[in-house]
Amino acid sequence: MNGTDLIHALQNRYACKVFDPEKKIDTETWAALEASLVLTPSSFGLQPWRFIVIQDQALKESLVAHAWNQRQVADCSHLVVMTAHRSMPENHIDANIRRMIEVRGGTAEALAGFRSMVAKFRDSAEQQGWLDTWAKLQSYIALGQFMTAAAVLGVDTCPMEGFVAAKFDDILGLHGTDYTTAVLCPAGYRAETDKYAVLPKVRFEAADIVEHR
Repeated sequence: MNGTDLIHALQNRYACKVFDPEKKIDTETWAALEASLVLTPSSFGLQPWRFIVIQDQALKESLVAHAWNQRQVADCSHLVVMTAHRSMPENHIDANIRRMIEVRGGTAEALAGFRSMVAKFRDSAEQQGWLDTWAKLQSYIALGQFMTAAAVLGVDTCPMEGFVAAKFDDILGLHGTDYTTAVLCPAGYRAETDKYAVLPKVRFEAADIVEHR
């Protein structure tokens, strides 16, 4: 892929309003998109999220009423519910340290300074009341990466904030866990009837929003 191909994919991307429920993402393409979620960068590498991928039609239908009756939730091929930590407990930090050792080698003792720094960040954020907000914002990094990867592979997406998180948490069994629904991203293929697919993008000129120094 070159720069021209990338821009073409991004020009073709839009917030899909009507998915074709008969068109499904094939296994190989979905595996790549799922990998893009796993590979998402995060602050300190903490990955304060869990991604719930829903294909079960009955479950998707049950969520529509709690997503402002937006049919994208049910008509997409795969519904990605991006959840974020409510409080990011200490055991999550420890699990991340163990994974670092597993992948890169080293010892817990060698990473003790890093762990202490992360724990202090977490405690400070919690004391100041913005730890959950930080975790939710981290999930938007995953959202952006997923949407871009989908565009490159010719898959349509629709980022969605219009939903009742508490209802999603209830249906998905998240109450009593450290996770809460942060943002949704249905993925699939646009319907031919979606008029928004052919509308030109409305963006400010680059000179109006990009400053070079």
